Order: sequence, then C-alpha cells, then structure tokens
Amino acid sequence: MITIKKPEEIELMAQAGRIVAGCFGEIEEILKPGVTTRQLDAKVNDYIKANGGIAAFKGYGGYPANICVSINEEVVHGIPGEREISEADLVSVDIGVLKNGYYGDSARSYLLPPGDPEKEKLLEVTRKALDKGIGMARAGNRLSDISFVIQDFVESYGYSVVRELVGHGIGKQMHEDPQIPNFGRPGNGPVLQPGMTLAIEPMVNIGTWKVETLEDKWTIVTKDKQPSAHFEHTIAITVNGPRILTIGN
Repeated sequence: MITIKKPEEIELMAQAGRIVAGCFGEIEEILKPGVTTRQLDAKVNDYIKANGGIAAFKGYGGYPANICVSINEEVVHGIPGEREISEADLVSVDIGVLKNGYYGDSARSYLLPPGDPEKEKLLEVTRKALDKGIGMARAGNRLSDISFVIQDFVESYGYSVVRELVGHGIGKQMHEDPQIPNFGRPGNGPVLQPGMTLAIEPMVNIGTWKVETLEDKWTIVTKDKQPSAHFEHTIAITVNGPRILTIGN
C-alpha cells in the first residue's frame, strides 16, 4: 500500500536526506586513485554518526557494509573492501541514512581522470535521465510516466536501462510501495498524489540491459561487462511539484 506522508513527515525525511547529501561531499573530498572502497565506507560512516544518523544499508538483508560502491561494469551493491580505485574508473556510490525514524536514499556516479568520452557521456545521460524522471513526478501524472520518460531518453542515446532493478517508495521503511521501473508505457499505474515520497533511480548501461549477480551474492554487474552508471534522489510530490529531499541546505 502506498503511504501518503504528512508535511511534518516529509520534513523528517529531508533531515535524513541532508545527511545523505553531506555524505557525498565527504566522498568527493577523498575520491582519487589509490583510495580503497573501504576508506570511502569508513569516511561516510563517521559522517553519518557525527550527524546523528544511522547507516541504513548496514545489516539490511544481511548487507555487510555502510554504503555501496560499484565500479565500471558493476551496476549496484558493490561491497566496499580493499579494492583500490584506479584512474578512469567509473565509481557509483549509493548511500542510505535513517534519522528520526525516516529514510533518505541517494546515489551518484563519478568518473576519475583522465576522462573517457564514452563514460562521460554515459554519466551525463544518466544524470539527465534522473532529472527527467523527477520532472514527471507531479500530482496528476501516472507512475509509469516517470518510467517512460527515463527509458525514452536513455534509449534515444543508444543506451539501455536495467530492468531487473527498480526505484521504490520510501519513508519509514527503506523500500515501500510502489516499485518504480525505469521502463514502461506512459499512463499506467497509480495516480501520483501530494505526499507520496519516492526514490527514483535510473541505472543505465552502455550495452545490454541484462545483468547478473557475482558470487558474493550482492554485487550486480552488466552481463556484457560494459560500464554502468547510477543516479538517485529521494523526492516528495507536493502541490507545487517535486521536491528533492536528498540535497544540502
């Protein structure tokens, strides 16, 4: 069942979202070749604790780390460890925070220098696909209007959207109804209403949309081992349009 949040609940979600946004600032301070993914994880965890939050992913379904760090062909759920980040790596970071009983969830992808033109284009298209999806998150639209605009934009560049993974509702639970695919026909699904809170997250591949899971049972990679990018924001639908909750002050 889709829950409609009261304004005060949305403000609590925004508090969690601001911590999430701050985490990316922490990531950007140290993200460079030679840094391990475990170092990114520790940096973020320290920041979350210092700001009164809880790392939402740790222990969720048995997940062993605080954040997800996925590199190049890894789509999502990469487990931080001793892997060192290298030049020209495409690094996707997914972060969730629980504060005051409410969740915020966001993801960003980064390309380390020297820039690779194809990866740079992939990042730009994925970032814009998220923007377009958020733009459709307006009262009166249908849920699949978000899905359609993301797929249509991505495929116009010859890329593909991952189909086995979806965005989701969010609030007192990390994953709530509804599921939000990044593909589909417009005009379907529930009517969007003020008070709905959604995590919209296009995952875009250079090659095939098909993915597989590695032996660690968490890390999901592209079937053809081509690069993937991931951007996500938690948003609230308001009478004045979509409000992004996972941004700073």
